[in-house]
Amino acid sequence: MNTRKKITTSIFDILRRSLRSSWFARSQETPFSRRFRLALNPLALIALLTLSACGANNESTQSNVAKIPVDLILHNGKVLTVDQNFSIHSAIAVSAGKVIVTGDESILAQYKASKIIDLNGKILMPGFNDSHTHISGNPRRYIDLGDVSSIIEMQALVRNKARNLGPGEWITGYGWSEDELTEQRKPTRYDLDDAAPNNPVVLTRAGAHSAVGSTMALALAGINSQTPDPEGGVIERDDSGNPTGIIRERHNLLLDLVPPSSEKEIIASLEVNLNQLLTKGITSITDAQKTPAQYQRWETLYEQATLPLPRSTLQFEWHDPNSIQALKQRVGAGNDNLKIGPIKIFVDGGFTGPAAYTIEPYRNQPNYRGYLNIPENELVDQINEIHNAGWQMGIHAIGDAAIELVVDTLADTLTRAPKADHRHYLNHFSMRPPEDTMKKMAAHNIHITQQANFTYTLEGRYAENLDGFRLAHNNPIRSPMDHGVVVALSSDILPIGPMVGLYAAVTRKGMSGAVYGPEEAISIDQALRAYTSIGAFINFDEDIKGTLETGKYADMIVLSEDILSIDPERILDVDVLQTFLGGELVFEKTPANNQ
Repeated sequence: MNTRKKITTSIFDILRRSLRSSWFARSQETPFSRRFRLALNPLALIALLTLSACGANNESTQSNVAKIPVDLILHNGKVLTVDQNFSIHSAIAVSAGKVIVTGDESILAQYKASKIIDLNGKILMPGFNDSHTHISGNPRRYIDLGDVSSIIEMQALVRNKARNLGPGEWITGYGWSEDELTEQRKPTRYDLDDAAPNNPVVLTRAGAHSAVGSTMALALAGINSQTPDPEGGVIERDDSGNPTGIIRERHNLLLDLVPPSSEKEIIASLEVNLNQLLTKGITSITDAQKTPAQYQRWETLYEQATLPLPRSTLQFEWHDPNSIQALKQRVGAGNDNLKIGPIKIFVDGGFTGPAAYTIEPYRNQPNYRGYLNIPENELVDQINEIHNAGWQMGIHAIGDAAIELVVDTLADTLTRAPKADHRHYLNHFSMRPPEDTMKKMAAHNIHITQQANFTYTLEGRYAENLDGFRLAHNNPIRSPMDHGVVVALSSDILPIGPMVGLYAAVTRKGMSGAVYGPEEAISIDQALRAYTSIGAFINFDEDIKGTLETGKYADMIVLSEDILSIDPERILDVDVLQTFLGGELVFEKTPANNQ
C-alpha cells in the first residue's frame, strides 16, 4: 500500500471511530464539545475525500478507488435538507445515526452502504419537530374521543366502558369538539347520564380548556345550582340556573377526584402513545405541561422502552421551583433523547372555553373579555423570577390582551436584565396583537411556537367569539414573520398530525373551506422550515437536529407526494410512508396500515 493510501486509511479509521462513539458519551457532552465534534466530523470527511481523490489520480482507473463504507444510502429522490438555503439534493449517506453527506447520485460511486434505498422520486425530509404538544399515558378508564362524530357515538363509547368497568368506576376521555358533532352542540350531563347512570363521567374537550361531567361526577365535586363560578373558571348553566355539566378552565374540580392509575399502566400506555407519533412523521416533541415527578416517569420509560420513541423535551410550570432545581442538578439538561425544556407560564384561557384574554369584548358578549389565569402583578413577578433564575420561558398567551401584557413584561425584564440568547417564546399567539407589540417582539428576540391548525379545527370557536379583523387574522403567521419574529409551527394535539398545520398555514382555510386573512398565509417551504428546523432552534437543538445537514441526527421521513409542488388542497392527503430515527427505520406504511 502506498503512503497516500495509508494516510487515507488512517483518517478514515479515525472518522469511523468518531462517528461510532457511544450514545452515552454524546449525551453527556457539553454544548462546546458538541459543536466541536459536529465541526470536526465534516472536516475529517472532507480531508478523507480529498486524499481519496488524490489517490485515485495515481490509479489506472477510477474503479480502483475504495468506496467509503456507511450504514445507509437513500437516493433517486428529492432530499430536502431544510438548511439555510433550503437545498434540495437527490441522495444522502448516513452512518452511526448521523448524516454524513447529501448530494447527487455520485454519492453511490463514493460510498458503499450495507443498506441502499431507492426513493423512486419521493421526498425525503427532516422529521417534524412538534414544539408544543401534550402526550400522556392513558388509564383503563379512558376513552379516546378524537374521532367521534356525534353525541350518540360518544354515548355508545361511554356505555361500553361502563359495562367493562362496572358501576361506581370513574370514566374519563378526551377529544370531543362540538364543531365536529352531528348535533352541533356541546354534550351535557344528561347525555352522559343516559349512557352511564351509575358511573361518574368526565370527558375533556379537545384543547383541554373545558370538560363535560355527568350528574354523579358533579355531585361528587359538590357542584349544584348554588355553586358560584370558581376562580378562573365558568360553570355553564341552563335557563333555570342548573349546571349543564360543562365546566370551563376549572374542570380539574372533576378530574382531581379521579383515582390515580398504577404507574405500570400509565407507562405502558405512554410508550404506545409516543411510538404512534412516529407514524405521523413526528421525530421530536416538546411536551408543554409536565411536572418534575412526571419527568421521572418519562426517564423510566426511556430507559426500559421496547418500542422506538421520538426525542422529547418536557416543559414544567413554576409551581415547585425547588423540585425543578433539584431535578436540574440531578440530570443537568438531560440528553438528546429526553431533556428538560423551558418553564411554562399559563397566562390566559383559550377559545374552546372561551376564556382568552382580549383587548375588545367578545362578539355578541359586550361585557366579556376573558380573563387572566393569574393576577397581573403575580405574572410580572413570576416572569422576572424565572428569567433571573436563568430559565428559558414558553408562555401560554392566546388573546391579544394577554399577548400584549406578556410582551410588555418580557421587554421590561430584558431591558433590566439583558440576556443575549434567552429564546423566550409565546405558545399559541392565537390573536394578532397591535403592531407595536410585534415590533417589540422582534427587537427583544421574543419568538413564537404557534398552531396554524387551529385556523382549521377551531374555526367554529373563532367565528362564534371573534369578528372582522380579529377573525380574519386568527393565528397570524405572515405578519409576525414580516416584523422579524421567529415562528415555529406545532400542533397542541388539535389534531396532532402535522399535515393539518401545513395545510392551514399555506391555505388559511377552516374546516368549512372559508379562507381567513389570506395575507397571513406562508409558502410551503416556510411552513416546512417552521415545523422542522425552527422547532429545533426553539429548544437550542439546532446543532443536532431539524435539518439534514452533515453531523446532525438522521431523523427523517419519506412522503407519499411531492409536497412542494402538489396543489395545496391535497396536502391533507399526504401520507408519511417511512420514518427514520437516527438512521434506523422505525415506521413503514404498509397495506395493512394504509387505511
